[in-house]
Amino acid sequence: MKEADEDSDSMEQAVAEGSQTQLTDSPLFESGSASDSISASQIDHTPLRYRSLSEIYERCHVCIVEPESYYEAAQDEAWKKAMKDEISMIEKNKTWELVRRPSDKPVIGVKWVYKTKLNLDGSVQKNKARLVAKGYAQKPGIDYNETFAPVARLDTIRTLIALAAKNKWKLFQLDVKSAFLNGVLEEEVYVDQPDGFIVQGEEDKVYRLHKALYGLKQAPRAWYGEIDSYLTLCGFKKSTSEATLYTKWRKSSEMIIVSIYVDDIIYTGSCQELMDDFKSDMMLKYEMTDLGLLHHFLGMGVMQTEEYIFIHQRKYASSLLKKFGLQDCKSVSTPLVPSDKLRKEDGSGTVDEAQYRQVVGSLLYLTATRPDIMYAACLLSRFMHCPTNKHLGTAKRVLRYVRGTLDFGLEYKKGKGAILMGFCDSDWSGSEDDMKSTSGYAFTFGSGVFSWSSVKQQCVALSTAEAEYISASEATAQATWLRFVLEDFGEMQTVATPMNCDNTSAIAITKNPIFHQKTKHINRRYHFIKEALQQGVIELLHCPTKEQIADIFTKALAREQFSYLRELLGVKSVHNLKGAVSM
Repeated sequence: MKEADEDSDSMEQAVAEGSQTQLTDSPLFESGSASDSISASQIDHTPLRYRSLSEIYERCHVCIVEPESYYEAAQDEAWKKAMKDEISMIEKNKTWELVRRPSDKPVIGVKWVYKTKLNLDGSVQKNKARLVAKGYAQKPGIDYNETFAPVARLDTIRTLIALAAKNKWKLFQLDVKSAFLNGVLEEEVYVDQPDGFIVQGEEDKVYRLHKALYGLKQAPRAWYGEIDSYLTLCGFKKSTSEATLYTKWRKSSEMIIVSIYVDDIIYTGSCQELMDDFKSDMMLKYEMTDLGLLHHFLGMGVMQTEEYIFIHQRKYASSLLKKFGLQDCKSVSTPLVPSDKLRKEDGSGTVDEAQYRQVVGSLLYLTATRPDIMYAACLLSRFMHCPTNKHLGTAKRVLRYVRGTLDFGLEYKKGKGAILMGFCDSDWSGSEDDMKSTSGYAFTFGSGVFSWSSVKQQCVALSTAEAEYISASEATAQATWLRFVLEDFGEMQTVATPMNCDNTSAIAITKNPIFHQKTKHINRRYHFIKEALQQGVIELLHCPTKEQIADIFTKALAREQFSYLRELLGVKSVHNLKGAVSM
């Protein structure tokens, strides 16, 4: 760590006291002073505040600096140990062997990459050195063939979390150390010896890879093939609807569900013995870190109690505000102003596209746990190639809304035993540029939503009924996929999924086989919903507009209605949860 201020005694004292340092704004009392005799009525009962180490570092002008080259890292014993650990892991996995330099094959270079891994509170977890192949030098058809490897969708992760809450299960996490080093290569690949670890007397030799290194084009695919083969060997069955989901059954009621996201593994289920056996098998096969209960995944914080599972992105949201200089801005109660319409050409002048894309891209990732900003983020993403000052100002307004809702996230109540339920809605001709409508949908088990969408329709709808009909069809496609996934989880969908729509005309079109003059032009792909209705996949129901939670994904709403629907989504402050704890 590099100090920008010589006077750092307060920081050092705070760090020494632990990652959750107790701080107050009042003067500290010294033991034995006159303040010991102060009466109880004179004591300040203001609630104590807690700061994370990252906040302490910031106040003391301290930052964490990572080496940019091997020669810089070699000056620090901690980084030297990290590099030795990486080489040890490579050799333990029998990733390579030292051979003569081939005359007919290209040799790929390697480099060291350094990263300081932090805990949620900002404290240093460990220094990580990674030996990375310069994969950009690889040539297709010579050094690699196929490269695609699946990862879990965020919809799938949230569905698994919601299902665990519904069934009162606990979620656990494993981390595979140097996962890519386990993937067996099909191609013949050679790499140079790494800086700092060149074998004396063998300087002209190179390594032939038997297994993958990070940086290789085919490394993710090789690792996925390895873990897929091993789980299948252990008796797991891969989902036909999600290639990163695996289930294993014992008897008719005991099961375990495993989700793979590269080297992060989440697992849950109804049988603790199956989960213990799975963990033991994985730790015997691979170098693993047992992270215990799921607390942090892909930038999401996960809080598990006996009453609920709460997911949030508070740390990520705080970093966004700091990144764009809005950490001290005045907050607002809604992300968008209902009367303020956006269009491509508004006369306000253009802005830097790179900055605008950074803001909008960051907001899109924040929607992983914040469906309340989904419509705003998707609306802003329509102007990536021609942003104006008004567009950027609107994006900053969304960040101001985030500033006032930093502690918000999604709550999934435990034991909420409702069936899968969907909501679909649409505005009409909401786009100021092409008059296209926006579709929105959400799915829930009766608690927090776990799957949602806000997307502009591909065609211009001639009526509100047509726009709602198209939206219902898109929601039906998602409902069909969710039913497949849930059945893989053992949640058999024996009844039709209720789909709530607030437009009676759209419901009538769905149930009526006759083509009317005003509906005969609708693209046949949207009539998929009629078949789903006949087969008992969905049941289209009418719900009042005020209770239509998908309305929040289609338009900007006034504060009162926005707050009401946000509550129905399950988005709330951590401080409003039963038995709330600090994040």
